[in-house]
Amino acid sequence: HSAAHWAGRAGDTTGAAAALADLINDRTRVLGRNHPDTLLTRHEAAHWAGEAGDATGAAADLADLIPRLTRALGPDHPNTLRTRHSAAHWAGRAGDTTGAAAALADLINDRTRVLGPNHPDTLAARRSAAHWAGRAGWS
Repeated sequence: HSAAHWAGRAGDTTGAAAALADLINDRTRVLGRNHPDTLLTRHEAAHWAGEAGDATGAAADLADLIPRLTRALGPDHPNTLRTRHSAAHWAGRAGDTTGAAAALADLINDRTRVLGPNHPDTLAARRSAAHWAGRAGWS
């Protein structure tokens, strides 16, 4: 997992995504498809696929992952909230700026409730929501 992460950080985004896709298969076989480590690896694989140029695929994979994380970890778990943020980001990058802004507005409410208004993750959601709202032409 960390080798793929560092390969991606070093610029080999395609290699990172491929290595994580292989790791998903292994983790699914050994741990099961809804194990937290398998789900985390799916999140990371989607991220690197997006960084490698597949924003649409990353958005779809992350959107599919949200209900699995919600069932496995709960709606307020940091990984569930983080995946919601990432799904919105990649949806925006794939061209759905309105959907990204709306998803982030919902996320702000949940992060404020769970973490408080001044938590760095809440503030990051606010920044991202403003970014995508601006791209969507919201005033």
